[in-house]
Formats: sequence, C-alpha cells, structure tokens
Amino acid sequence: MVPQDDPQVAPTRIYLVRHGQSDGNAQGRFGGHGPTPLSLLGRTQAGVTAKLLADEGVSVIYSSDLARAVQTAEPLAELIASDINSTPAFRERHVGVLEGLTFDESKKLHPQDYFALINRDVQHVITNGESYKQLLQRTSNELWNIVRKHAGQRIAIFSHTGAICFMSLHLMGAVRSKTKFTPWLITSNCGINRFEIRSRRNIRVLALNDTRHLADITGNDSFGAR
Repeated sequence: MVPQDDPQVAPTRIYLVRHGQSDGNAQGRFGGHGPTPLSLLGRTQAGVTAKLLADEGVSVIYSSDLARAVQTAEPLAELIASDINSTPAFRERHVGVLEGLTFDESKKLHPQDYFALINRDVQHVITNGESYKQLLQRTSNELWNIVRKHAGQRIAIFSHTGAICFMSLHLMGAVRSKTKFTPWLITSNCGINRFEIRSRRNIRVLALNDTRHLADITGNDSFGAR
C-alpha cells in the first residue's frame, strides 16, 4: 500500500514529462501508438530537460515504450547512469482510425470519433482504439505501482499529452469512474507536471506544464498534436 502520512518520511516526488516534439507533432498529426520519432527540436528539448531533472535529483526513470518517449528519456538515463523502465502502460491513448491523421482529416473522415475525442467524452471508445476511461485505468494503475515500489524517491515518467492529462486529473481527484466529460490539461513538448505524494489522501500539485527550462529554445511553445 502507499505509505501513510509521516512527517519523518520523505515524500515521493513524481515528474510527469511529455516527450519532446515528434515528427508527427511537427506535422500536426495524431501520434497515438504510432512509431513517430523525435524531431531535431525534440532531441534538443530532451537534452535540456534531462539536465534539469538530473539537477533536481531524479533517480528513477519510467517511460512509455513508444519511440518518442524513450528517446526523450535517454539523455537523462545517460546523465544519471540509470536504466529506463519502459512499459506500454504509459503509452498515449490508442486513437485507432485517427492515428497518423491531421485534425482536419480526422474531422472529415471520422467525425463521430473526432468530436468525442476533442470533447473529452471519457466513455467513448474510438473505432479500433480505446476510450479515455481505459487510458486512465492503465496509466493510474501503473502509477500507483511505481509509487509503492519507489516510495520517497524522485521519479520521472516520460509519457504523452493525453496520458499525462488523465494521470494529472486522477492525482488531483478531478476524474472518477462515473465521470462523463473532463477538462483538458495541456502539456507542451517536454513540459513537466510535478506532484508530491505523501499518501493517496495527501497529494500536492507543485507545477503544471512547467516549460521554463525550454524558454531559450522554444519560447512560447506550440502544444503539438497528440
């Protein structure tokens, strides 16, 4: 179980990190479970982010097993001499028939799936894909497994905008099993959501979509496609 409140026990610090810009982001396409790699800008973002996380004392690395997330985690793994624990649990939502399409193409070819996605219909299962509810279940289950395993440590989890949105909503208590629609928490490429966890009932939000470390290379970063 997750440790209960104890002022003498160090809290667990979670860093939810979106991957750097991918080739698909640059083209305005839904990435989903596709193999799109990082762009040149994305690799630069990953390097800058790695230095920040290393300076903040991150010692444990988890990642989605998709190429763009693993490539973002690699510079940090090299800096702190740590393995990358990659898992499909932290993949982006499987967007099925929308994968690889632009927003305009998705709207034209698959309007029902497209509008359910952009309106954050939690229960809707995309054709040949999954629902936000399914995304929430697989990501939050793995998140708590990691918190139990690495209590008191600083943990970076490299993932994707949709997965990070729903993990963050979950940690803030903003989504439940019966929730039908949710707000959307935007996370820029290599943006960081920071949480401090003392127990399931004592979670502090330290920062959402922190991109200050990227100011010199991306300025007002565009948020990119999923």
